[in-house]
This record gives sequence, structure tokens and C-alpha cells, in this order.
Amino acid sequence: MEPASHAPDRIADAGKLAAPPAMRIGVVRNPRSHRNRGFSDGMETHPELMFTAPATREELTEALADFAARGLDLLIIDGGDGTVRDVLTRGGPIFGDNWPPMLVLPKGKTNALAVDLDMPSRMTLEDALASIPAARRVARRPMLIERQDETAPPVMGFILGAGVFNAAIDAGQVAHRFGAFQGFAVAVTAGFGVIQALFGFGRSRWRELVRMRILTGAERSAVANTNTGTGEERFASGFSTLDDFPLGMKPFADHRGGIRYLVLDRPRRRAMALAPAILMGLDKPWLEKLGVHRGAAEEIELDLGGRFILDGEAFPPGDYCMRLGPELTFLVP
Repeated sequence: MEPASHAPDRIADAGKLAAPPAMRIGVVRNPRSHRNRGFSDGMETHPELMFTAPATREELTEALADFAARGLDLLIIDGGDGTVRDVLTRGGPIFGDNWPPMLVLPKGKTNALAVDLDMPSRMTLEDALASIPAARRVARRPMLIERQDETAPPVMGFILGAGVFNAAIDAGQVAHRFGAFQGFAVAVTAGFGVIQALFGFGRSRWRELVRMRILTGAERSAVANTNTGTGEERFASGFSTLDDFPLGMKPFADHRGGIRYLVLDRPRRRAMALAPAILMGLDKPWLEKLGVHRGAAEEIELDLGGRFILDGEAFPPGDYCMRLGPELTFLVP
């Protein structure tokens, strides 16, 4: 979680909540999230909320441990995808398989989980509290990513990308600086990437291949690679447990259940020309010959020669195992 100026865990004075009485509600707000910067709604000092705006990930861990010790009926995450990733990662050792129900306020530059849950894009914390009695419950499972050498703690998140995603995340930051956010930023970045991959020359980052050995299922079946003479190198791979994506995209076509994946071996011109249709769900047998592979598995082993991006943050190369994390319950108005 990015640095913030607010002290963690405040409880003080204000009026009554619209939430059901006697609910123990914890709020994690990231003041550095896109729509939280310079924002205060006065809820930080509400006596009926356990509230934290942690300045560091260590403070986030302490706050979540304190919430758990007091007991939680609901955990509200006020931030974007990166904030959700940090809460799940830091809260994993604390809550284990017994997470409280959660509610996500989409305040980040990207809010893919909120899109998948069909959360209102402009919901305030006060609105969220008022919506609790009539909210429906939706189950989701994040991906749990562990290094095989156990040199770093596990992380949890909902969207992982490798290969060209590293260039895409940098392009996305440029789009954000020019005022493009959410679905529009996705469209700008995807369009720019397709153009670069189609017409780029030389060693453009948009055409680089990276080692990606991908083994799926308990039997560790290798995902086919149509490249010749490149060992285990590929162009891009994406993984997620979400069902719905911004702009109506269906990158995993009709594959459901487990961890879904989309792999592209090489930026062949025909494959890149079809990239928009592939991202919108085009799924034909002949795509395999172009190096496009889709599927789903409960476990995936991923050996990467380059960084990967998990919900907007880069993680180092290495040999990883991905599996389904705990089942989480989200409240949706």
C-alpha cells in the first residue's frame, strides 16, 4: 500500500450509522487511491467504525490483526485493485480461510474486481453502509501465488499478467497521466499495444519474448508452445479468477471455474490483428495454430524469466505455484 498521511485505526464521534445495529465494521481506506486523494468524508472519526488509513504495509498488517482481535462482521475496502491485493495478502495469515464478508468501494485507477462484482462506480462509504441490509452476497476466490523456493511470502490477487503486460502497465501509467482511467485506460493501452506489436521493429518491448514455462493441474500438463527454437519463451500470458471484465471483454472466452488463462506464444501479425476480437471472446480451434491458448485449472506452475504484474504491481521473476485462495464473500448493493 502506498504511503499515506493518515494515522491508522481511529475511533471517535459522529452520528448514527445507517448500517444494521451492533455490526462490527472495519474500514481500510487508501488515501493514495485515485479518488481518495485529498478527500475526507468525516467518517474517519465515526465512533461505530473501526477505521484505518495505514501509511505502510506493516501498519496495514497491524490494523487487520487488531480488527480480527476485536471481531469483524464486515470489512470495507476503500481503494482500487492494488488496495484489495494488499489487504488480501496481508490479511491472509490473519484470517486464513475465515474471512469476514467484504464490501469494495472502487476508488482506484483500476477497479477490475468492482467491475466483476457490478459495484456502483461512485458509491460513498455512507452509501455503502446504508446498502448493507438489502445487499446480495457474491462469492469469489482470489489466486494465491507462492514462490517455489519460499524466499518470499505468498501474495493474493485477481489478475496476473506476464510478458508484454510489463510494457502495458507502463503504458497504462502514461494513459493515467493524460487523464484516462478505468475502461478508457484499458482501451487506450490495448489499442496502443496492438499497434506497437503489429508495426514495431527491432527490439521493441511490445514484441519481446520472455521465458514462460506453464504447467497446469495436479498432473502438471504443459501448455503447448508453437514457437520453434525459442525454448520456453512466449509473448504474453494472463490469468484470473474473475468472470466479467471492463468494456465487456471476455479474454478467457467461455472457460469458467478455477484459474483461467490466456497465452499468446508470439506477436504474429495475424494474431495481433485479431487481438481485439480475441479479447472480446473470439474462440476458434484454428487460433491454436496462431499460438493462442486458453484453459482453466485449479493449480498452475509458472516459471518466469521476467517480472509479472499482479493487480497493477510488478513482482520479480522466478518459479511460482498458483492455486485458488480462500472463498471470499462480497456484499453487492
